[in-house]
Amino acid sequence: MRFSFIFGGVFILLTATLTATLTANESIRYPEPQECDQTDNYFGTEVADPYRWMEEEKTPELQQWIEEENAITQKELAKISLRDQLKKEITDRFNYAKYSLPFKKNDRYFYFKNDGLQNQAVLYQTNSLTESPTVLLDPNLLSEDGTVSLSALSISKDGKYLAYAISQSGSDWKEVFVLDIETGEKLNDHLKWVKFSDLSWQKNGFYYSRYDEPPQGKEFSSKNEFHKVYYHQVGTAQEEDVLIFENQEEPLRNCAAEVDEDENWLFLAETESTYGNTLLFKDLRIEGAPIQTAFPNFDAETSVVTIRKNQEGKERFYLLTDFQAPNRRLVEVDPENPLPEHWVDLIPEGESLLENAVDVNGRLLVRYLKDAASECDFFDFQGNKIGELELPTLGVCGISGQKDDPEFFYSFTSFVYPTVIYRYDLSTGNSSVLFETTSNFNPENYQTDRVWYASKDGTRAPMFLTYKKGMKQDGTNPTLLYGYGGFNISMTPSFSPTRSVFLDHGGLLAVAILRGGGEYGENWHKAGTKCQKQNVFDDFIAAAEFLIQEKYTQSNKLAINGGSNGGLLVGAAMTQRPDLFQVAVPAVGVLDMLRYHKFTIGWAWATDYGTSEESQEMFEYLYRYSPLHNIRKGTDYPATLIMTSDHDDRVVPAHSFKFAATLQKANSGKNPTLIRIETKAGHGSGKPLSKTIEEAADMYAFILYHLGGL
Repeated sequence: MRFSFIFGGVFILLTATLTATLTANESIRYPEPQECDQTDNYFGTEVADPYRWMEEEKTPELQQWIEEENAITQKELAKISLRDQLKKEITDRFNYAKYSLPFKKNDRYFYFKNDGLQNQAVLYQTNSLTESPTVLLDPNLLSEDGTVSLSALSISKDGKYLAYAISQSGSDWKEVFVLDIETGEKLNDHLKWVKFSDLSWQKNGFYYSRYDEPPQGKEFSSKNEFHKVYYHQVGTAQEEDVLIFENQEEPLRNCAAEVDEDENWLFLAETESTYGNTLLFKDLRIEGAPIQTAFPNFDAETSVVTIRKNQEGKERFYLLTDFQAPNRRLVEVDPENPLPEHWVDLIPEGESLLENAVDVNGRLLVRYLKDAASECDFFDFQGNKIGELELPTLGVCGISGQKDDPEFFYSFTSFVYPTVIYRYDLSTGNSSVLFETTSNFNPENYQTDRVWYASKDGTRAPMFLTYKKGMKQDGTNPTLLYGYGGFNISMTPSFSPTRSVFLDHGGLLAVAILRGGGEYGENWHKAGTKCQKQNVFDDFIAAAEFLIQEKYTQSNKLAINGGSNGGLLVGAAMTQRPDLFQVAVPAVGVLDMLRYHKFTIGWAWATDYGTSEESQEMFEYLYRYSPLHNIRKGTDYPATLIMTSDHDDRVVPAHSFKFAATLQKANSGKNPTLIRIETKAGHGSGKPLSKTIEEAADMYAFILYHLGGL
């Protein structure tokens, strides 16, 4: 079980009048938004913020600017003759049945399926994997345009109830409802202002996390504070929910609750950022039992894998942790002596990252990440390796199973293999295909290589290169370099219908492994955080230089793309080395590094970034690379398509708005600076397929056009 966490001056009132200015690109007349006299003093340094007004939600001035910018972007994209063809090709490539890993409750199977072009995947149930399933919940019926998505769900142990959370237009805010599974009846239960929450059943109710209701009109930008855990009993109003856990002394912490598979133990975790958590627990079988501590600090990540009795019949917790083990270890914990000094290694730290472990019928299936690809081994509960799970090729495996079932399910995907779902019979040790992909993409026509490049300081890192067989290494290939490099998140092989269309058009896809990610454990992560964040940008730039040096491509054939923290990556790379790239596509990016922590959940990213207020050293470091503050007037920047969404309450769209306005004013070259602002969409999760296809067609049309690939 894994917890889910995230990620002075005077303001001048503006009139609604927006004028236009002629740029170096004679064909585009950008809006010229008015500027305010906002400045901020950071440790004696005055920093201007002329577009501070763009941080306000839903003002008439901002709405007019958005409409004008979107009109310009759509007009420019409409000039690209291949755009409609790409949309058709991407639509065709998406049109195949896609399945999730099944999971089981009370001898009934549940899984998601998208028939092909449905905006949202549908939740099915069945008593047997050999019989036809029935629909349990179809999110496509929740809205006409597919912008309401299912964002979380949990089924009660007895299989009677489904608790599910929905998101409107991609927002992180969730509403929770309850369904009677047998009758299909939606009950009266309705929970609001839920955010960054699991739903975890115990008896006739479930635990969840929420904030207090935000100020009206500030729902998508106000700082999220005072997270709380509640218990909701089916059939009662939210006002009657029982407060289980809060920390009034620490408003900038998140908290989450999980119940073990047998519903005997409640586990609570607090986080201060996107990395590190405390771990608390309580015995639910004992009325009034105290909450105890298993891990008291935020300097490691610790999660519960399973609970079992040992050979002496004593209950033991099995935890996955990187405490004193950057590549993680699996430890056995006595609930009567739960603190780290009493932990016993079951599977010690090794050379590869111990990424995950699942209890499957009395044995542990352990997934390692070795050079950004999965390897899976079986262990017994004495810590002995007893077998391997063979995977088809270089790729990534997902696992779903319960501790007392004679079967489990696993998925496999890679850059050229769409996801396939397998069933593993633990009594025979045999795997069989459960759900096979019928995409019109033929993996045999493509290949993926794992190459190694050296960063500025000599650090070696892998990079995955995927392309159509027969590609010539002559420096002329349109190339898309993608990266992330943050928050301990690993970039691993996965199939993308949109990327596959780019490959069809002669494109080379390069995915660079960067410091700051989780591919090589916590030391690798920390090497790309705070005052070492420049390492991430250096890695990315070195990957681009490697591609040019090895004659895969050249600067005028090279595009870069990344989203969220990857949008920061693209923004930093294009402002530090505008000469190196022909195209830049920063998506939902963190681009104002001096103020990111002032909105919604931004404060939680401080462990990776630091903040401009914590010290002069940290301010000066952030100021040196903050993309917004390093745009230089009179510079020839790459062709840029900034992508954001109006309901993004994770990385608020003001980052992209201010970056676009500043870049449009400063750019002296002939390359366009466009911003595409999606409506009724958020940070990315839950986006309807129709919007995903339109967005991808626009992005790849822009990239291919400016790389000369049309």
